[in-house]
Amino acid sequence: MLDITPLIRVAAARRRKELASLDAAAAQERELLTLVARAKETRFGREHGFAAIRSVADFQTRVPLRTYEAMWSDYWQAAFPDFSGVSWPSKSRYLALSSGTTSGRTKYVPVTREMNRSNARAGFDLMAHHFGAKPRSRVFGGKSFMLGGSTVLTKEANGVYSGDLSGIAVKRMPLWARPYVFPKPERALMANWQEKVELLARTSLDENIHALTGTPGWVLILLDRVRTLRDARCEAGQPLYPKLELFVHGGVNFAPYRARFLKLFEDVDVDMREVYPASEGFIASADKGYGEGLRLNLDHGLFFEFIPLEELGSPNPRRHWIKTVEPGVNYALALSTCAGLFGYVLGDTVRFVETSPPRVLVTGRTSYMLSAFGEHLLGEQIESAVSTAAASIDADVTDYSVSAVFPDTARTRCGHVYVVEFAGPEPEQQRLARFADRLDETLRQLSNDYDVYRGHDARIALPSIRAVAPGTFAAWMKSRGKLGGQHKVPRIINDAELWKNLLAFVSANGA
Repeated sequence: MLDITPLIRVAAARRRKELASLDAAAAQERELLTLVARAKETRFGREHGFAAIRSVADFQTRVPLRTYEAMWSDYWQAAFPDFSGVSWPSKSRYLALSSGTTSGRTKYVPVTREMNRSNARAGFDLMAHHFGAKPRSRVFGGKSFMLGGSTVLTKEANGVYSGDLSGIAVKRMPLWARPYVFPKPERALMANWQEKVELLARTSLDENIHALTGTPGWVLILLDRVRTLRDARCEAGQPLYPKLELFVHGGVNFAPYRARFLKLFEDVDVDMREVYPASEGFIASADKGYGEGLRLNLDHGLFFEFIPLEELGSPNPRRHWIKTVEPGVNYALALSTCAGLFGYVLGDTVRFVETSPPRVLVTGRTSYMLSAFGEHLLGEQIESAVSTAAASIDADVTDYSVSAVFPDTARTRCGHVYVVEFAGPEPEQQRLARFADRLDETLRQLSNDYDVYRGHDARIALPSIRAVAPGTFAAWMKSRGKLGGQHKVPRIINDAELWKNLLAFVSANGA
């Protein structure tokens, strides 16, 4: 296998120079007007007067914000599965499946040729950032281990296939790139997650793995198995992958997992780099260190709008763009893309840490706010508090879910219950009590509303912690048919039936 690292290194340096001189506002307006021009003869373009749009303001006047549900019912449903000419001129050969709606209903998100190119450019920008931090990296001297979902695609019509985004990526992978990727496509096809992890863990032991990508929780399951297999081979002192240089992660907040990965990678110099991918487009990636924000991909065929979270759903919300955003504000993110999305409310919330260049932190989901009583806790605040509480008792949290509970015959006050899976033995009651106290203290510092409700009259009770055995959340996700791949453990559960399902599973399995 030819080591193409020197060629990539040169191209990456050139790209970093381009990014350093990029005018964010000019790039974004140019992207929007290009998208509008391409789509002006589609049904959506004609109905929204795309031919007359000359500026961002024109666009925002003519195109209202829409959720996936509205886009589906108003435009895509009748045309399914061939969306060509509806909101984008060319045919989408692939439809990415996602369960990102608030109802959990499956989404079919078009993936056009242009979007494939956009995703590829975003991937290259990630490598440019990596080489900027690790100029001596030989990441292309070995294989990239991509731990994704099943690559099986379903034929929806002639020339149109649906499936997991990782499956589409494998299908679209050029022949020259395949020798650099692990596993082989036939192994990536495996739908049984547990069998797949076992096989990949075993077969990866003797592979020359230089990069690893995946959702943190599922990667931890893989790496725990790799550690066990190495120990069984009398390789207890060896790193998991001796030549690993890059770990790419995304999809969930990394804070609860970071301490465990630092321990796992303590024997190798691994560049842990976060990305912000979505079925709708590759939005951002880390060009600096942990916690310093993710740099938006401004010239990849995406146009970003930012709606103050408290105004989302109002009749006339303010629609900011790169030129008008401010740091420190929680915004709902809306996209217009080269796959035919326009003014599309993604469902994520972000906060800018700086605007030149634009870098954001993902703070949660528009539907992932815990506010049953007016406490208004964002997902980011809860993630931070859980991480702080775990550190206070020298423990690592593998996964957790939280929901609001209401007064009943057994409970006199409303409050929050956290189902928490710790790595290793379950902490004793005294440490769990300290965990709850520190969690509460941190949330009071982060949220004025929560602090008020936990104040002198204590309308909300101290958080209740229910510890569960290692592997509980993976088993629960498996029972729901959502184990591995892009599936994520729901952090904040506002759906009463889903919460009831989790508690029933926990009780039935002795936790």
